[in-house]
Amino acid sequence: MVQHLFSMNLKWSEGRNGTGNIIADNLKTKISIPREMKGPGIGTNPDEMLLGAAATCYLITLATLLENSKIAVLDLSMQAEGFVDVTNGVFTYEKIVHKPIIVVQDLSERQQKRIDRLAEKAEQSCMISKALKGNVQIECEVQIIQGSING
Repeated sequence: MVQHLFSMNLKWSEGRNGTGNIIADNLKTKISIPREMKGPGIGTNPDEMLLGAAATCYLITLATLLENSKIAVLDLSMQAEGFVDVTNGVFTYEKIVHKPIIVVQDLSERQQKRIDRLAEKAEQSCMISKALKGNVQIECEVQIIQGSING
């Protein structure tokens, strides 16, 4: 068995509306509760970080699946949205929606179905998606565009 260890150092000052810092190998930023949740809105927050983890894991997994399937991708980008419900003062991360835009040179109906399947497979096989399964709903709204090498 191979196990990878990821670590992070955190520091927090004051109470609920305080601020903090996180430091990891490739991440250094301020943290606080977001303004939307009546916090100071300084730096990033757990909601953005969870969305970022899910979105980057999905996008990297999708890029890998497309490459392994020998699909020539001209451009790959994505928007991601996280939905947090507040009921009776209880915050619940309900849903993440991945909205990848995949630009390919050749787009037959068969190729489009193949890319759609890979986009779904990426969501099912991404490590973060698997960790969230059963707790946070994850949806994908894939947009596939036929482009050219020259743009």
